[in-house]
Amino acid sequence: MWPDKPIDFVILPDDADGLHYGLFENNQLVSVISLFIKAEQAQFRKFATDSAYQGKGYGTQLLNFLIKEAKYLGIKELICDARVTAIGFYEQFGMETGSEVFQKSGKDYVKMRLKI
Repeated sequence: MWPDKPIDFVILPDDADGLHYGLFENNQLVSVISLFIKAEQAQFRKFATDSAYQGKGYGTQLLNFLIKEAKYLGIKELICDARVTAIGFYEQFGMETGSEVFQKSGKDYVKMRLKI
């Protein structure tokens, strides 16, 4: 997700409170996502697929799994900060844009949500 940044850049203060998932291909970690739950709402963050594996459906598989997992956990709404370049990807899962464009670390984002 941030290959040009040091590992400390992606470490969050609340990482210990999240649920962290990974998708492996031949024992190689290729895609990751983290889920942070607050009551019946959860935010997924740190969603990334190794650039060598992008475009092969790994991210789609992992997000589909996460949505099913959120339903199982009783989550009613799933949210994320989506890069503007990924809006179309998230819309394929039924997510809707819920904010104006804002910037984080020099990238354009919008808030997106999915009612479960």
